[in-house]
Amino acid sequence: MKPNQIEQTSDHALKFTLNGELKKAIDTTGLLADELQWGEITDRLSEIRDNYQLMLQYFMQGVDDPERRRIFNKLTGKLLQINILLREELLLRNTTAFEYTQKRFYPHKLHFSSATDLLDSLKYYHNKKRRTIDEEVALSVSETARIRQNYERLLPDLFLTFWLSTVIGQAERTVYRQLLQPGYPGTTEQCLVVSALTMNLWRMFDEEKVMLLIEACENDNSMIRQRALVGLCFVLVRYNSYLPYFPALRNRLMLLADNNRILDNLINIVLLIAGSSDTDRITRKMKEEILPEMMKLSPMIKNKLESEAQSKPDEWSEENPEWNEMLEQSGLGEKLQELTNLQLEGADVYMSTFAVLKNFSFFNEISNWFMPFDPEFSSIGELFGNKDQSLMTAFLNNSVICNSDKYSFALSVMQMPASQREMMSHSFKAEADQLAEITRDESLLKPNLADKNIARQYIQDLYRFFRLHPQHTEFSDMFAHSLKIHETTFFDILAAASDLKEQLAEYCFTKSFYEPAIDLYKELIKGSEPSAALNQKLGFAYQKLGNIDEALAAYLKADLIQPDDLWTVRKIALCYRTKGDFEKALEHYRHVDFLKPGVLSTRMQLAKCFIALENFADALQIYAQLEKNYPDELKIERATGWCAFIAGNLHQAEFYFEKVISSVPNAVDYLNAGHIALCLKKRTEALDFYKKSLALQSSGPELLAEQLEADRIYLVKNGLTLDDIHLFLDAYTYSLTR
Repeated sequence: MKPNQIEQTSDHALKFTLNGELKKAIDTTGLLADELQWGEITDRLSEIRDNYQLMLQYFMQGVDDPERRRIFNKLTGKLLQINILLREELLLRNTTAFEYTQKRFYPHKLHFSSATDLLDSLKYYHNKKRRTIDEEVALSVSETARIRQNYERLLPDLFLTFWLSTVIGQAERTVYRQLLQPGYPGTTEQCLVVSALTMNLWRMFDEEKVMLLIEACENDNSMIRQRALVGLCFVLVRYNSYLPYFPALRNRLMLLADNNRILDNLINIVLLIAGSSDTDRITRKMKEEILPEMMKLSPMIKNKLESEAQSKPDEWSEENPEWNEMLEQSGLGEKLQELTNLQLEGADVYMSTFAVLKNFSFFNEISNWFMPFDPEFSSIGELFGNKDQSLMTAFLNNSVICNSDKYSFALSVMQMPASQREMMSHSFKAEADQLAEITRDESLLKPNLADKNIARQYIQDLYRFFRLHPQHTEFSDMFAHSLKIHETTFFDILAAASDLKEQLAEYCFTKSFYEPAIDLYKELIKGSEPSAALNQKLGFAYQKLGNIDEALAAYLKADLIQPDDLWTVRKIALCYRTKGDFEKALEHYRHVDFLKPGVLSTRMQLAKCFIALENFADALQIYAQLEKNYPDELKIERATGWCAFIAGNLHQAEFYFEKVISSVPNAVDYLNAGHIALCLKKRTEALDFYKKSLALQSSGPELLAEQLEADRIYLVKNGLTLDDIHLFLDAYTYSLTR
């Protein structure tokens, strides 16, 4: 089989399995087993087939077996695992995809003979390091570098072993558990092994591996625990449809959620994962709006600085208020403020900044994308080797920048001349002290802040990998379903013991992720007391997606629960108007006007409803009242003129459009003035108005023909014939050639 045939056959088998069509699933999986020719797998598949046929035999004999569903689910789970194993082994033999190419060759690149040997080598480094410190044993620079280099060579080996192994054997499980022991001194390898296991599960589901990941979720070390919990969330979203067939795993998850601290961690992680959906929008905003504006503004500010340096040397430190004016005029100030607000909310605002700094050879090693920031790492250790630790302090205390970006920045600083690095280090000193103070204060006010920061940084590290790694397109995107997490069994487990559903609904709503917000609000409405607010938000989300019927239904329910709410009644009126039911819209706008009389926008909407119902007299009466209350209001004069025109009151229409044209007319104003002049047989005036309208739209005769056709019903109503329109268009076209 070719790789695409293997994947298609496996996908079909999985589909049949999850749909409960076990015979088709067994037969299709058999095609893969025949291709692989692995006796053990073939025997396991035959056992499943025999047990299923026996179950069917009892079913046909009318035996009432209370265990039938449990047995069926167990067989389904076993079949899923066999299918996954067959797919993995066949792709390993046949595909050139990045992951499987790595898997074929990694055993030949390892620097150890067994998993136990790997663990002993890692321990040797830490013991040597501890003895050097405790016993004050002085090692030569070359010896220290050699020991460190040997240690760093083992880290990719550790990652590859747990990322690419098909089965985590007994020796590997022992190493895994010893690495995660409380007394183990190497945080870097602890974090790496959890990330590697997560990536292994992302490629292929395995119940035993998920159980190992859950063990790490209960670790006392926050660095380990947060990474494991993040990985678990992603894995359970990917394999949500598998959970019903692995009851032991489901029970283990329920026990995990019983731990209040872990539950709080998971709620935070779910919200952070949902928030990652906003990263692409923020990155686009940075690239397309903020950075181009800053580039445009930079020369202006530079010129100001140079002129002030010459004219006011004694006031050099005084900021120029004109800079703020420049920001406001360019619109950049508002965008930067939005960016600041997003950063305060924990949004990933640095993706675009550091995306260009992932080309260092450091990132050629896949494990380095997942490493916690380590200032002792040989690639960057020179930055942190001197006595002045201000740069290191600033880095380690900076909870905003993720580990991957810290490495990017440090590696770019390493390329600077030593003098420039020294200057940068000194400039960090004050900020380092300030960051340390802020961190202390935040830790006192928010005890769980450290957990949240670790989780957020790790999610951003993962995001960098799945968006920026040179082979990222060969991986299934971990973030493709960030807004689908609420559809999972795991989410239901978490939501049953918390207000997670409400929190995620509010987050999605405020970030304009309306589709998941709708799903969540519908569930909340179904499971709670009648709530006007929930129905209002549901209606608004439907409205923003253009689903007016559903929006109206939700608004009407909100109105039943909380009658006479001004906002709700206005939205109901808007929905009816959008649907074209102007009688109902008029009824509800009248109710809005009753609840809050005399509001300009409401009165204008009432008039529009009257116009749609061809009740021009009442519409003009409203406009007349508004004109008394709001003299010289352009939009009232514009609306009155148009209403008079379509009502056939040409001279009244002309009067109002003369006022509009003498103010600040737009293209539509000139167009409507042209219509009126044309109907009054003032054709030269009409020609002039139409030319001005088209000039504002940078268009020609074709557009005018379309606009006259669009308004033909009103032109004919005011006395024009089709011949008049055609003759005028020809005259207009000839006028352009004179």
